[in-house]
Amino acid sequence: MGKTIAEIILSTKSRSDAHAGDIVVAQIDLAFVQDTTGPLTVRQFRAGGFKKLANSLKAAVFLDHAAPSQSREMSNDHILLREFARQTGALISEVGDGVCHQLVAESLAKPGDLIIGTDSHTVTAGGLGAFACGMGSSDVAIGLGLGRTWFRVPETFLVELKGKFAEGVSAKDLILYLIGQIGADGATYKALEFGGDGIGGMSISQRLTVSNMAVEAGAKVGLFPAEETTCRYLTEQGRADHYTPITADGDALYQRVIKIKLGDLEPMVAKSHTVDNVVPVREVIGTKIQQVSIGTCTNGRLEDIEIVARMLEGKHRHPDTRLIVTPASRDILMSATAAGYIKTLLEAGAVILPPGCGSCLGLHQGVLGDGESCLSTANRNFKGRMGSAEAFIYLGSPATAAATVVKGEITDPREFL
Repeated sequence: MGKTIAEIILSTKSRSDAHAGDIVVAQIDLAFVQDTTGPLTVRQFRAGGFKKLANSLKAAVFLDHAAPSQSREMSNDHILLREFARQTGALISEVGDGVCHQLVAESLAKPGDLIIGTDSHTVTAGGLGAFACGMGSSDVAIGLGLGRTWFRVPETFLVELKGKFAEGVSAKDLILYLIGQIGADGATYKALEFGGDGIGGMSISQRLTVSNMAVEAGAKVGLFPAEETTCRYLTEQGRADHYTPITADGDALYQRVIKIKLGDLEPMVAKSHTVDNVVPVREVIGTKIQQVSIGTCTNGRLEDIEIVARMLEGKHRHPDTRLIVTPASRDILMSATAAGYIKTLLEAGAVILPPGCGSCLGLHQGVLGDGESCLSTANRNFKGRMGSAEAFIYLGSPATAAATVVKGEITDPREFL
């Protein structure tokens, strides 16, 4: 019997013949923490008696969720994490460098890697063909010390994509549509594997967006095969030697196959207060929006910023609607600046935040007030997620966000194309 991508990677990392349902102990390639969950990891690492990191893995610390720090307590946690990195030799990503998931994709993740992180959106690296998943702080602490951890090999849903996106429709619309179809718990502890001829036309940026939100359907991982597109991306980064082709076997056994024609999709929105509360944009057109937030680990990449800048060129935000843009990394901010996109956004009335998580988690830099509504390109719209529990968050694509900020109400982006 052939194997899925998840089974192939966990077989390699556990040096066993792993199949869905098996329990394996596997070697970790990369373990990382961020500044809201990392302090507990460090304390648990020390409480477990560990003095140094396992020699077999890379470790990284990211100061991104509250960057710059918004409180004395968070600043002290940053100090703790910097000290841990110095003492152990872990990589340290400083305030303003960007979101952990984007930086992992830019410089650390490789096809076939096994990656764990103290953040549920660690799944993002699955866009490069890595088995990447979030874990609790204590679990990651043990992984940092031992260099290995245990997994139950997940069953796999194959999401077979056909054709290509219509104009004005993107990867964000695809993943919102999928989550709306199967529900927020529809793929609990499953591997979502994306295949079909439709992936050939999807950039790495788009694949990262889809993998990023696999966890919003409950999935353990969201996996794309590593093929020519992946090789080209890594080569452009100067990491050609990190490329290894990864594809499922032709006779792999899937628990479920979901077929989606990309050309049939339309712009989608997830309404408050759950990610699976998904409807076509046309059903909520006219909903007043006080803040549009563009960025985060879901849609803060150069490709996303370019879409928004091109749509906003020569236009200005609605006077009743704020526009916040948060590039996902320092490199993206620099590239967007060099391309003129940041100038266009500033002229359109945007506020540019430092690379990081920004307003997404409601700690600072864009917290919503009571009764306000936000159209965000982030991945979660839970009650209170961006500050006030009396606010409303809608999730949509960068194109939908750009159209919305011009009119001050949710708008179909195809009106501008």
